[in-house]
Amino acid sequence: MGLTNAQLRDHLDAVAAQDPVVAGAIQRVGYPEERIRPTGYRTLLRTIVGQQVSVAAASSVWGKLEAELGEDMHTGELLARDFDTLRACGLSRQKQGYARSLCELVEGGELDLENLPQDDEAAIAELTRIKGIGRWSAEIYLLFAEGRQDIWPAGDLAVQAACGKLFDLSERPSEKRTRALAEGWKPYRGAMAIFTWHAYANPAL
Repeated sequence: MGLTNAQLRDHLDAVAAQDPVVAGAIQRVGYPEERIRPTGYRTLLRTIVGQQVSVAAASSVWGKLEAELGEDMHTGELLARDFDTLRACGLSRQKQGYARSLCELVEGGELDLENLPQDDEAAIAELTRIKGIGRWSAEIYLLFAEGRQDIWPAGDLAVQAACGKLFDLSERPSEKRTRALAEGWKPYRGAMAIFTWHAYANPAL
């Protein structure tokens, strides 16, 4: 499971004890709430469904898929459906390709989501074998579903923007600089990522 509220507070307090900038930011905007998703293929399928569409549209497609495939949405059930059936549920040709890639890897035993490598980079490499799952999606899964405490999605624009505000930079830092800025926050960069999303739009930051 993802990082709990108690873990977030403990990890952020540990960072704040070493970093007065973070300590001041927590005082101004408070602690974030936990963001937890279940482990397993359904969470990744929902990520694919939600790509480049509104929350409402993604929820509509998800509801149609549940009605068609059953609440458990077994990988074999999705693979057994033809193009037109999945299209009627709202899945484009591209997303069907992504969903089939995910299901085929799981069904064939090539991707074991309950036993991903302990090394974060190795786990990201495993997840990005799925068509349509890039580094950011893999990092979000590892952070929200597995609660890996040192995941740092430096390519996320909101994370970059919040870091720019934290460090009073004149412009949003690049992915490379955002990664460098967080070096001192190891091994708790996961909690800091969730904190930056929490603080991103807060005018007090």
